[in-house]
Amino acid sequence: MIKKSQTGMTLIVKTVTRLTTGLILLFGIYIVFNGHIESEGGFAGGVIIALSFIHLMLAYGKEVTLKKMNEKLSEILENLGAIIFIICTVLAMFSGGYFLSNVLGKGKPFELFSVGTMLIYNIAISLIVSAGLFSIFITLVFFRSEKND
Repeated sequence: MIKKSQTGMTLIVKTVTRLTTGLILLFGIYIVFNGHIESEGGFAGGVIIALSFIHLMLAYGKEVTLKKMNEKLSEILENLGAIIFIICTVLAMFSGGYFLSNVLGKGKPFELFSVGTMLIYNIAISLIVSAGLFSIFITLVFFRSEKND
């Protein structure tokens, strides 16, 4: 059994990671929720959210990080994002609109709920991107671990 202090990088890196991971995750969530006001937010926010978990894995090692976000949870979040996206597009098509059309009311410009379903699409895309990128990183880590063993 590997002790928690023996895995990962030095104490300085672990301390900095512990302080910055929450900020990186919060910034990713901010980009997702405000991306429709400025530029695209789902993909960029999803990448930033995935980087917060990758940051944890690099500093603490795979055993510690996989306790917080494992392959199964990553797969569930990725599938949840895809299901949300499909439901929104199907609802748009059955409501008389076209693919990706808005089915919710429009709010005031430059506010959080000002673009109808675009915020829901951004959340769905961010779930797909963040969970997908983290799954790719987990796969690469396990592939490298098996190759070195």
